[in-house]
This record gives sequence, structure tokens and C-alpha cells, in this order.
Amino acid sequence: MSPIIKLFRTVLFVLLIVAGLSCSGCGRKAPVPADMVIVGGAIATEDESRPRAEALAVGNDTILAVGSNDDIRPYIGPSTKVLDIKGMLAIPGFIEGHGHLVMFGESKMSLDLTKARSWDEIVSTVKDSALKKPGDWVLGFGWHQEKWDHAPSAAIEGFPADDALSRAAPDNPVMLIHSSGHALIANARAMELAGVTRSTPDPEGGRILRHANGNPAGVFFDAAQELIAEAHNRSLAGRSPEQRDYQLREAVRLAVQDCLSKGITSFQDAASSFEEIDLYRKLVLEHDLGIRLWAMIHEDNEALAANLSRYRLVNFEDKRLTVRAVKKFMDGALGAHTAWMLEPYSDLPGSTGLNVESTTDILEAARLAIKNDFQLCVHAIGDRANRETLNIYETVFSENPARKGLRWRIEHAQHLSPADIPRFARLGVIASMQAVHCTSDGPWVTKRIGAKRAEEGAYVWRKLMQTGAVVTNGTDAPVEDVAPIPNFYAAITRKLPDGSTFYPDQRMSRAEALRAYTMNNAYAAFEEEIKGSLKPGKLADVTVLSKNILTVPEDEVPTTRVIYTIVGGRIMYHGK
Repeated sequence: MSPIIKLFRTVLFVLLIVAGLSCSGCGRKAPVPADMVIVGGAIATEDESRPRAEALAVGNDTILAVGSNDDIRPYIGPSTKVLDIKGMLAIPGFIEGHGHLVMFGESKMSLDLTKARSWDEIVSTVKDSALKKPGDWVLGFGWHQEKWDHAPSAAIEGFPADDALSRAAPDNPVMLIHSSGHALIANARAMELAGVTRSTPDPEGGRILRHANGNPAGVFFDAAQELIAEAHNRSLAGRSPEQRDYQLREAVRLAVQDCLSKGITSFQDAASSFEEIDLYRKLVLEHDLGIRLWAMIHEDNEALAANLSRYRLVNFEDKRLTVRAVKKFMDGALGAHTAWMLEPYSDLPGSTGLNVESTTDILEAARLAIKNDFQLCVHAIGDRANRETLNIYETVFSENPARKGLRWRIEHAQHLSPADIPRFARLGVIASMQAVHCTSDGPWVTKRIGAKRAEEGAYVWRKLMQTGAVVTNGTDAPVEDVAPIPNFYAAITRKLPDGSTFYPDQRMSRAEALRAYTMNNAYAAFEEEIKGSLKPGKLADVTVLSKNILTVPEDEVPTTRVIYTIVGGRIMYHGK
């Protein structure tokens, strides 16, 4: 198709939409055939003016019309692709509300420890890997000590503190990342390369687990992880720019491929470096980014001050990339005892967790964000971390009274003091949550913070929604599987692996859970005008599911498969 013809068709499509010949297109033959029509199924549009439909028409990358099969039939021309979904369910493409794209892809390039059920199993896996590549770094991701069948024989605070890893790989440096991303285990060789000794102090915002005699036990929390990560980075210093570019591209490719196979059309990247954003731009210009990205920049304040204005992007190219948010970390994670709490942990009475990036640093970042018209997104899991974040937001909002509707976000908002729950709605702060964290963490949350705190403020989606707060959903991939269906199921059931339910009064309805994964995520990114619902004029991002997750019996929801993932009117994944 020539550029002139394509432009002519696009103009006609826009005129159709403006003239209102879409939904109510209703019997009037479309003057220009659609590129694709989806017919023969149930469509949950998330458009309040027409919540249900049977079919829709797509022109270029945009939805032209939504209606009954009869309404859409006139849009079918000789070259129109007709996709008959045979009674299945079409919904707006899932929007991953909080994940880590490059980290997700890189996790697929290292040892998968997510299924490990003991420390011994992990040590054996590392030994096998080390034997294949003597001297090389052994990297792994996804272990969680609370998910092991039994505690290690030698443990400190529940973490392995023996020398088994060093004996299994004496000549290979080993770095194994906790599933939360807020702790790692290193062996003796890795600590040697990092220069970590008994006299190494805990860095600000981090902690080194130690034996009673002060020697490092090999477990590093939050900022302390950088000691080992920097040693690993030094080992990579000899790579050429081409090799580094290839590794990043491969990580993105693997992550995007998995997202598409699970029905995700947009991904909110929750900590992108400038280097990663530069790559995203290249991929978009090369037409080689299969999903849409919305990115939060995570850099130090000096770098932010120097670069924010030139990195701001909104709907870059074909609405494939937006960069308009800053990310900061107030605390760590509950699983690592580094979530910042108002009161000590029930199972670690001497600790209230960690403040990872100082409140002063985050306040400065907040002022940079508002000055440059960026959203601020702060990782806050513990109740103290959430309170401090809300305090900073309130301070900066009061300094800028003319600035309204900023939609700043708290990422996770997992554990809240009852006094702070109403503040989200009052301040217009979005609770960017992950339903699957509730069901994944639920078996050990009460051990960490006690029954009273768990009931009052742990994963309290409904309490937040009842105050008027916007609650979104995501998976924090690779912390959890990026798949939306298990996450949706977690939102509507809060069912734990043993069949019990974690405070069921906080469950979402199915309609609320779908909205949290579509329109609410779009709203949280200032993208509700172009995505999040299936409505004429919006992007043709559609996910087709094998079962109607809004109506099938609850226990059938987890068996639902993704059949089609459509981005901008193009089928990017076809399942069976």
C-alpha cells in the first residue's frame, strides 16, 4: 500500500469515528473496509457506554467500530482479515502494571531457582552449572527461603549461613538473587572478588548478614547487594559495546516473547536505566518492539537533574514508548525482612527493616519530578515506608498547589497503617499493587508481622477502593510469573496454596479485577484516552481468552488459555 493511499484511508477512518459511525455504525456500510474484524465471540469492552459486544473492526492500528456481528459485517471487504473467535472472550489487552522488563529477560538467561524446595537443591544446581564452565560466574534468580520445605541446617534469620555454596563451586564466583530482588547469596569466591571481609561496613540502605564473630555469612540485603553486583560488572568490563547491546536486546526479546504469549500488550517498566531507555528507542525505531512500553527512570538524582528533560517521551512513534515517570525505593521487601515497618517484625524483634534510599533523597527526586512534569513512583512495602512516601507527596503537593491530577504512585503499597489508608484517595495517589503477592506471600505474612497487622493493612485492596483510591494490578515480574490469569485469580479469590483464603473480605469482584488490569493501569499512566478499553478511536490492543473469566465457575479461571494477543491490529501471538 502506497503512503498516499494509507494516509487517505487513515483520514477516512478518523472521519468515520468523529461522525459517530462506529458503535452505532449500526447498519450503515463502512465506506472503507477494515483491515481486520473480530467476530463471533463475547467482547468485554471496559467501555461504560457499551460494556458488552460481539464484534469489532480495526483500521490500521485503531478500533473503528464496536457492536454486534451485524453492525460490523459492513466493514468486511475483499482484503479484510476476519478473525472468528468462536464464542471465546475478547478483552482489552492486559497491561502489566508493574514489572522489570530487562531483569525479567535476564532471569531467563540464568539459573531458574523459583521452583527450588530446599537449600540443598540449590547448592546441587549450582555445582552442576559450575562444572560446565569452570571459573565463570554462576548466576541464579528466584529463590525464597520461606518457600523451602525445611530450613537450612545452618541458618541465620532463616537464611543459609553455611559454606556449602563455596564448597560446591570453589573456583566459580556465585551470585543468586532472591525472588524479591532485595537480597542475594554469594559464595566465598564472589566475596573475595568484591573485597568483602569482616571489616566491610554495611552500606547506607543495605545490610550484610553476619555470623556471631562478625564474618560475612554470604547474604546481602538491598544496597549491600551492590558490593557483589559491582564485582560481577567488573568481570564484564571487557565486553564490546556490540556484546552489551546484544545481551540487552536478547533480554528484551525473551521478556517480550513471554509477555505476548500471556496476553500482555503493554508493560509498565518499573526501574529503567537511561541505557535501557536508549535501547527501547532504538527497538521502536527499528519496528522491533512487540509490546508497548511505559517506563519509570531509576537513576541517581544528579543524573536525573541533568537528563530528565531530554528523556521525556509521550507516545513515541506509533504510541509504542512513553517515558514520563521517575522511580525511587523507600524500602526493601517483607521476605528479606527489609520492608520498613512502624513496629518491629514479629519474627525478628530487633529489626524494623531498612530505609533504602533516604527520605531526603526521595524528597529531592520528588521536586525534580514535579519540575519536569514527571510522575513519581516510589517503591514502598512496609507501613513506615508508605507513611514516609505519603508525607513526601503531601509536602511537594502543598508546595505546588496549582498542580492538580498528578497521579503519583506508590508501587506495592503492601502493608499499610489503617491511619494511612484514606490518604491515598485524599492525595490522589495511585496504589500500584500486585494481587499475586498476596497469595504468594500469604503463607508466611502473619509470621512476619502478626495477625493484627496482617488483617488491618496487608494487601487491603478493598479498603483502599472503598475510600476512592485507584488500585492497579501487575506481577512485579520476574518476582512473580508475568501471567495475568493467575494474578486475576489471586485478586478474586485471595486463595493460598493450601486452599485457605487470606482475609477474603478484601477480594475484588471479577469486574473490578479486570478493570484493575486494563483501564486502571491505563489511567495510572495517563493513557486512558488511547488504551485500557475497546472503544472506537482507541488502539486495537486485544487479548482473546479461551474461557470467559467473568462468568465461568471460579475454579475454571486458572485453566483459561491465551488464544490471541493482538497489538495495534496485528496478531503477535496465536496459542492453541
